[in-house]
Amino acid sequence: MSETLQKRYGLFTAIAMVIGIVVGSGVFFKAEKILTTTGGNLPLGILSWIIGGLIMISCAYAFSIMATRYERVNGIVDYAEAALGPTYAYYVGWFMALIYYPTLTSVLAWVSARYTAVLFGWGITGGECMTLAGFFLVASYALNALSPVLAGKFQVTTTIIKLVPLALMAVIGTFAGLNNGLIVQNFTTIVSEVDTWKALFTAVVATSFAYEGWIIATSINAELKDAKRNLPIALTAGTFTVMLVYIFYYIGLAGAVTNETLMTSGQEGARLAFAAIFSNLGGTLLFVVVIISCLGTLNGLMLGCTRGLYSIAARNQGPNAKMFSQIDKTTNMPTNSAIFGLLLSAFWLLFFYGANLTEPWFGFFCFDSSELPIVTLYAMYLPIFFRMRKEAGLSVFKRVVMPMLASAGSLFMIYAACFAHGMAVVAYLSIFLAFMIPGVMFFTKKAYTPEQS
Repeated sequence: MSETLQKRYGLFTAIAMVIGIVVGSGVFFKAEKILTTTGGNLPLGILSWIIGGLIMISCAYAFSIMATRYERVNGIVDYAEAALGPTYAYYVGWFMALIYYPTLTSVLAWVSARYTAVLFGWGITGGECMTLAGFFLVASYALNALSPVLAGKFQVTTTIIKLVPLALMAVIGTFAGLNNGLIVQNFTTIVSEVDTWKALFTAVVATSFAYEGWIIATSINAELKDAKRNLPIALTAGTFTVMLVYIFYYIGLAGAVTNETLMTSGQEGARLAFAAIFSNLGGTLLFVVVIISCLGTLNGLMLGCTRGLYSIAARNQGPNAKMFSQIDKTTNMPTNSAIFGLLLSAFWLLFFYGANLTEPWFGFFCFDSSELPIVTLYAMYLPIFFRMRKEAGLSVFKRVVMPMLASAGSLFMIYAACFAHGMAVVAYLSIFLAFMIPGVMFFTKKAYTPEQS
């Protein structure tokens, strides 16, 4: 039997994790892409934020129902095990550990470095930026591996800090835009004509990155006090808050600069918007807060990444389960799992650079690792939602209606990704299989007695 993790996080930390992991880079990083994809059609862009948000909320609510019933080691793996047994749970955990956590973590390290590079006037794909991305990756790992309690406090603090620029832009930007007529102009002017359906699907898939991360909050359910009560509250309250913040921030941007300016400014877009509303100095200060926001998101993702292999090793599965399930007696952290998570994140950072930021290194096998792994996870949700109808003691709404809505949202996201990315989906699935097939060698039908139930 493996060692167990201490109960150290409360409700506020869990809510901060949901909001803090989700809110951060995505709303800044993808806002310009969504506007460009929709040809500057602001209502269509807002619709994509709403659709993506409702999909997130429906899935989070469905899992919040499962969270009231199961509490072991790493929520999503627990729910997969409860719904379809240990074999399916193992492969979900393997995917999360080797692909999902490290791909998102690596992208967040680059995005954090990207905005820092913008602040200092460096290129966003040059040596300075990539060195900084590597530093942020290692620093985030060190914070989580050496002091998980401090990492939790950092998550709460950065969540509060990161809401400041979003709230200010949402409120002051909207009022300024209504006063100077810019919001009306942006709502009624389309910069370029695009295929509406393709633009909508592509934009919704882009929101998947901006909204993603909430599921990682379930990775600390073994360390969450009264998890069966607190985790469902955190999932539902956190995701609903995120959607509202994103939509109002997006409207606030429309009151700061024209759609065309945001579309043509690239990485400078967010900074120009803040400077237009709060002056150059105020805009720079708030842009520093944006960087802190990105680092808070990176911290939350690394928190899940360091526990990736532990979630399957704790079930006596995977390569060298005894080693990866070990808990450091001083830090109460799965140190070996954390080191492996860092190495995987470094590998995926290298892939992201070679596939997306420079002349393609990998030919046909280049794809956007900030979006496609997320869509795979939506596919993995489907069997869990389907089996929820057999959960005894639940109302029809919780057992049937919400899982159906969550399934519909997941299917929409899968279709939209295939529609938007085309053959890149095939490239991604090839890499996906290359990582998943070796997992077969490390699965055994050993009996598993959960340490925490």
